[in-house]
Amino acid sequence: MFQNDLIERCRKQDRRAQLKIYNKYCDAMYYVALRFLKNQHEAEEAMQEGFIKAFSKLHQFTGEVTFGAWLKRIVINTSLDMLKAKKLNLIAINEQTLGKVEEEDNWSIADEISVEQVKDCIAQLPDKYRFALMLFLIEGYDHEEIAQILNITQVSSRTLVHRGKKKLQEQLKHIYHGTGS
Repeated sequence: MFQNDLIERCRKQDRRAQLKIYNKYCDAMYYVALRFLKNQHEAEEAMQEGFIKAFSKLHQFTGEVTFGAWLKRIVINTSLDMLKAKKLNLIAINEQTLGKVEEEDNWSIADEISVEQVKDCIAQLPDKYRFALMLFLIEGYDHEEIAQILNITQVSSRTLVHRGKKKLQEQLKHIYHGTGS
């Protein structure tokens, strides 16, 4: 209830309420942006820009999801827009050649491999797989949401996540067998 009151006050341009919301979410949103941008200054810029967009579009917040989830989506989109602006070729896919892939949820990795090693391996993947995997594995989005965020089809999302998992699994096998970093 308290947060709903804050959001209503933010809709009325109450700067104190905006500051409270900002203070509550700024660290988390910074780390979301940093996972995509890999640069502290750019992550801070994306986080700030995300808050500006959120406060200016607060009338679009319906409460169907939590405010934090709504804000996170804005920060992710802002981060991806910044990457696109830097002329990174996010995703170039010929959908005719993709075909539909079935999800494989039965793969596992050795217990000796740390979360940091997994994150490092994800960071080394090509952008098209890295972004889809980050959204799926780390951010917890489903294929419909990933498709909307990356402006691709759900089939493409499934394919990118599937292929990204395969590449990630190959990298992790190299680490486990001592042939990687």
